[in-house]
Amino acid sequence: MERNIYLDNVPLEEALGRWMSACRDAGVTIPLGVEGVPVEEALGRVTAQAVFALESSPPFHSSAMDGIAVVASDTYGATETTPVRIELGERAALVDTGEPLRRGLDAVIMVEDLDEISPGVFEIIRSAAPWQHVRPLGEDIVKSDLVLPRGRTVRPVDIGALLNAGVTELTVRRRPLVAIIPTGTELVESPSELGGGKVMESNSRTIAALVSRRGAEPWRMPLVPDDRETILASIEEALGRADLVVINAGTSAGREDYTRELVAGLGEVVVHGVAMKPGKPVLVGLARGKPVVGLPGFPVANYRGAEEFVLPMIDALSGASPPPAGRLRADVARRLFSSAGFEEFVQVKLGRVWGRVVAVPLSRGSGVSMSLVRSDGVVRVPRGSEGVDRWETVEVELRDFAPDIDWTILAIGSHDIALDLLDGALKERDPRLSIASANVGSLGGIVAVAEGQAHVGGTHLLDPATGDFNTRYVLEHATPGEVTLVHMAWRSQGFLVPRGNPRGIRGVEDLAAGRLVFINRQRGSGTRLLFDDLLDRAGVAPGDVNGYGMEVFTHTSVAAAVAAGNADTGLAVLAAAQALGLDFVPVASERYDLVVSSSFVGTPQFEALMAALRDPAFRARVEALGGYDLSRAGDTLPLGGEG
Repeated sequence: MERNIYLDNVPLEEALGRWMSACRDAGVTIPLGVEGVPVEEALGRVTAQAVFALESSPPFHSSAMDGIAVVASDTYGATETTPVRIELGERAALVDTGEPLRRGLDAVIMVEDLDEISPGVFEIIRSAAPWQHVRPLGEDIVKSDLVLPRGRTVRPVDIGALLNAGVTELTVRRRPLVAIIPTGTELVESPSELGGGKVMESNSRTIAALVSRRGAEPWRMPLVPDDRETILASIEEALGRADLVVINAGTSAGREDYTRELVAGLGEVVVHGVAMKPGKPVLVGLARGKPVVGLPGFPVANYRGAEEFVLPMIDALSGASPPPAGRLRADVARRLFSSAGFEEFVQVKLGRVWGRVVAVPLSRGSGVSMSLVRSDGVVRVPRGSEGVDRWETVEVELRDFAPDIDWTILAIGSHDIALDLLDGALKERDPRLSIASANVGSLGGIVAVAEGQAHVGGTHLLDPATGDFNTRYVLEHATPGEVTLVHMAWRSQGFLVPRGNPRGIRGVEDLAAGRLVFINRQRGSGTRLLFDDLLDRAGVAPGDVNGYGMEVFTHTSVAAAVAAGNADTGLAVLAAAQALGLDFVPVASERYDLVVSSSFVGTPQFEALMAALRDPAFRARVEALGGYDLSRAGDTLPLGGEG
């Protein structure tokens, strides 16, 4: 089977422009036609024409207060020494808030300012100004006023204003119907079908949610295998009904990637290959006069392609203006390297450290969907740029909401499952609080805190010379005045092995022969340092360990490699073994601490963190994972000796 090739490496903005122009030239109706809908059902719809008020609101002069409506001139001269009497009748009437004023009455006196001296007779000591506490006719809306312009996406507040203006039906653009075709022989619809190399199909559900939120109608079609004729039949069915067709996967250069061939056979491939990362394999074109998008299969690339191509086409078809993106200026905590010729999108977490907003880059892998979940926003590294220098100020495009950065605790350092539980414990205390984690290893965490990149950093670095943990390494990068060391847990580290320990692994000596495959942690992590110390004590050279150079960044990644059969063993915590149904061969107990920036100590967020660490309920939840002792969690440790 001949492989596909990318014909293009077109800049993003140019690729989108080419596609839009090709669609218009081909006669695609942009925007779509119109239809009438009741105002109550118009939320999220786009107005096809300007909407003018049919009635005034309020439609009469009305009282803004409970009290009596009067003729203002009848009250002139009222003072504490010369009160004026008002008697209910032709020139005065009791009114409630919102009640119409009788003709001739032009002011309202609040009930609090009235002294009823006899039934129906009141004294006042302050005169009323004309139109005091009166809502005049048309105060809100005057008949013939513009209520909504053309191209407005209807919001909840707009519905109320339209009804107040006497508008009960709205002429709106038809909602685009977006067909989404998931493809892939390796994909399954349900977690119950996983196994044997199968992967959960999730991209099409994500795209469907994006489409729905943008105001279009998603049509998620049945999952189809990597079979040319089956995919073609699905595309042809979609073209018969949909306004826009999205083909999930099949845009790369694999032998069973048919999207390019099929779109070309049904119409025209406008661009295949966009100068952006992630998302280079995006394909856009036309098929039988309908716009078509082919998205890459990796989740992050898939999502990026949808945001940059699917959503703009939905806006064009529906006649809507793109919703404004929230933006924030931030300083990048680590240098961002850029690939020549590509616009790169880097997911970041945000927090305020030492008074400045810090953006911490997350994983840039196309398949790491959790980077989207954890992300507060994205930094665009321009095409042709050599990257972004550390601490350079950049513009962050915020995701779906503006993060409360003043209540975000940036935690950069060693990974531990307990940090996820700590985040939940903090939210129970104050929903504004959250922990934003980036796993870079213990040493990286110490450096991050010392250099103002983070509030806290997890660390469990063993000093082989003394048997102490963390203190020496902290003092190599910071002074006691710059950081504080807070204890979190003692935890068990050991070799993770399949159930029953089929290879009979008992210690590091078993790795020396090279017959076992080991999965290692990254340089700078406490687990890596512990493993190196175990090798040194056993007299085993790193080069004798098969897999010593194969690195992952978390305990759960070690467990996943062993559970999948990619490695025979790896060093990690007991909780990771239990989470994936593995056995555990204990080798060491280590102290896991938090290095805390002195700028963070004493803040309400820090006090909440300390209270959570000392909370018996939190300690019990972590200890229930297995292999943890949190009896001293929250203790401040001296920097200068073992805690």
